[in-house]
Amino acid sequence: MRLIIKYEYLFMILEKAKESRIEICGFLLGRQEDNDIIVKEVVFTKNRLNSPTAFEIDPLEILKVLGYADKKGLEPVGIFHSHLCKPIPSERDIRGMRLWRNVWLIVDNKGTYGAFILKDEKIDGVKVEITQS
Repeated sequence: MRLIIKYEYLFMILEKAKESRIEICGFLLGRQEDNDIIVKEVVFTKNRLNSPTAFEIDPLEILKVLGYADKKGLEPVGIFHSHLCKPIPSERDIRGMRLWRNVWLIVDNKGTYGAFILKDEKIDGVKVEITQS
């Protein structure tokens, strides 16, 4: 499985993570073709916990993002957020991954990132492929 994302989108996420003292979060919108998850747009959301160690997105904001994606003909193919430590899924992330069964892109404030998916209660790494266009 591959997460295919434009450099500019990944750069935006990494820059916001570097500037923030709390976890940033949002959705990756696009489509899935076989084992390729292709990101066509990134939508930042507010971390309603305002926390450096956890994130939560308001359900009403989630509905707005889902409506926006539908109007654009896109799907929510992933969730992204930042950690102030290693970009690997936390126990809280794993609980969230059980609800949102798509790719989770996790970045840190040092420019490191990783993508993960939960399959059969096991965390699998997802290859991130960065494109220029």
